Amino acid sequence: MKEAEIESVSFCKTEANPSVETVEAAAELFSKTSADFIVAFGGGSPLDVAKAVAVLASYGGKITDYEGAGKVPGQVVPMIAIPTTAGTGSEVTAFSVITDHSRNYKLTVASNYLLPAVAILDPELIYTVPESTAAACGIDAMIHALESYLSKAASPFSEMCSLRSLELIGSSIIEYAADRQDKKSAENMMLGSLFAGIAFSHARLGNVHAMSHPVSAFFNVPHGVANAILLPKVVEFNEGAVDNPDLWKKYFQIYRCVCKEPVPEEKFLPSMLKGELKALNAKLKIPGSLKEAGITEESFSKVLEQMTDDAMKSGNIAVNPRKTERSDILKLYKETFQEKSL
Repeated sequence: MKEAEIESVSFCKTEANPSVETVEAAAELFSKTSADFIVAFGGGSPLDVAKAVAVLASYGGKITDYEGAGKVPGQVVPMIAIPTTAGTGSEVTAFSVITDHSRNYKLTVASNYLLPAVAILDPELIYTVPESTAAACGIDAMIHALESYLSKAASPFSEMCSLRSLELIGSSIIEYAADRQDKKSAENMMLGSLFAGIAFSHARLGNVHAMSHPVSAFFNVPHGVANAILLPKVVEFNEGAVDNPDLWKKYFQIYRCVCKEPVPEEKFLPSMLKGELKALNAKLKIPGSLKEAGITEESFSKVLEQMTDDAMKSGNIAVNPRKTERSDILKLYKETFQEKSL
């Protein structure tokens, strides 16, 4: 920016699972400038904060005023999104997810007006990501692709993006986490993340994301880690719907993408997918259970009912491939808390 002789002001205080207070602080700083646009540079958290600031800079109020879909009245301050992780796909999504600590709740602002004007993907920007961050963000992107692919709201367009994302990430995530400067793997991860972002913008997600948001809100577990821990159990739960031949084929396609040596289609069993996903988590050094992630049984038990209620508020529950009741979410949380890693 300096080399181009463009004046700028930086806000660099965004935390993981960014809060309402962070959005307010960034919006206050923006209001003191005469800025024409916002450059969102970083992982999903800075990108989501930038979207929220763009709304407040345009229309005022608090970000909680815009919670839900269709609350943003019109165009917002233009944004240039430059992701430095391969994970959220926030550079091409119409969502901003912000934590409201007063409710221990992750709120979502959803509007096509939040779509950045420009997205710039440069694989060199993710060469220096720590291994743990690369793994957590990468598995988050893969889950975006997986859940949008299985979603009841999936369309031929979203399925095409989901499957391409699964192919790119499945073939690269282990290599990228091990060596972030492997250019081809980094390129595949960035493109896979982008395609997954486009896919879930059209098809939404499922139970994994519905359940992970409360985990992050109450216990500050990184979003990608929470997703990865929940994924095997949710995939196992959704096996109850694979009597649908289309869903069976999708399970096989996902398995084919994440397994290095897949069995032929005629020998495939849907239960094989859970095992491959657990093995992938282990290779990426992701905890096998919520307990292994550092959550104590006492603290978990205290908020279990509230977490279940919050998960059920998510629109992602409605598009999960298997119909889900509150009792199902409660059971999944309990099982994921105690699940043993490989």
